Amino acid sequence: MFKEKSASKTITLCILCLSLVLSGCGSASSVSEGGGVIDASGKIVSSDSDKDSDKDSGDKDSKKKKKKKDSKESGKKSDDGSSSGEDSGNPGSGSASDQGASDSSADGGEAASAPANDGPGSRDNTPVILVPEAPGIEVYGNDLISIDASNSGEGYICVTYVGSSPKVKLQITCPNTTTYTYNLTDSSTQVFPLTSESGTYTIGAFENISGTEYSTCFRGDIPVTITNEFGPYLYPNQYVNFNADCQCIGVAQDLAYSANTDLDVVTNVYNYMINNIVYDSELANTVESGYLPDPDRTLTTNKGICLDYSCLMSSMLRSQGIPTHLEVGYASTAYHAWISVFLSDIGWVNGIVEFDGNTWELMDPTFAASASSDELKEFIGDGSNYETKYIY
Repeated sequence: MFKEKSASKTITLCILCLSLVLSGCGSASSVSEGGGVIDASGKIVSSDSDKDSDKDSGDKDSKKKKKKKDSKESGKKSDDGSSSGEDSGNPGSGSASDQGASDSSADGGEAASAPANDGPGSRDNTPVILVPEAPGIEVYGNDLISIDASNSGEGYICVTYVGSSPKVKLQITCPNTTTYTYNLTDSSTQVFPLTSESGTYTIGAFENISGTEYSTCFRGDIPVTITNEFGPYLYPNQYVNFNADCQCIGVAQDLAYSANTDLDVVTNVYNYMINNIVYDSELANTVESGYLPDPDRTLTTNKGICLDYSCLMSSMLRSQGIPTHLEVGYASTAYHAWISVFLSDIGWVNGIVEFDGNTWELMDPTFAASASSDELKEFIGDGSNYETKYIY
């Protein structure tokens, strides 16, 4: 555990915020706000209280270069470097603009600009924004919910709920039996990653009846063959929600301008995060169940909780074509969020390290921004203090 009070406080607050934000993530039988289970009548009854909330980049033509990585790109890209669905204005296309991205100026703040660079690097810094699509080729569901698995091979499904219940839970049970529980926040098409291997995924949807009781409105098995192993970690989803218009994409492009390698990009983004984003202790103490991060909100306010840090960094790296995990699990005994990245010459790099050219050090942006280097190294050790439970 950290020696200094500030670091200890960060861990304590991470326990408070993530235990609330992700309280729905549990075993295959857990789906309610406080960890409810399905009873014999098909209802879900929670044993805990219901905590749900009813809730520049300027013109840089000289910088733009064409980037192609066949193993990582499979979406249809528009002329501006972003992928486009059949109809980008249709919620069915899964366009990120239809997924509830928040107004980045809502808090009246101004995002810190990226540091000036001496000159362009040899690496292409053109944003690569993959846009999820829901073409309706392979659809499951009923009159209340539509689950478009047409692009499940890319590692995601698109879900649209059209019923009248104000609170709806979605469960995705992976072939490895890990179960993810999400809130369906509105009637728009929302994107959810398939983060396990190929196999049968069980999808369940549950409507709130009253209080903390839920009933099953859909349950079914979906056969999935993952054809793009990087897809789930390049496309946006409910927890890493970005699109081509997001402010963070321009900042990431600026940060990648001087880079020669993906590792340079990771290092630049990481350093930007720890020098510009501060931990929001007030939010950590007041965050409610169902909280979703918004990368532009964090960029504009220059603060956030662990989930916000990880979401912003993941969004920026994914927009640069770098597969990135947003991981949730335990840092020692604290429920926490961090990231992992895929580097072509190395493979997946554990979410707690970065390479400075000689040694590997921390890549967890939250702790890095709130504790000294020595404290972080002492806490991280060989990485055994971190245990991943969920990947988004």
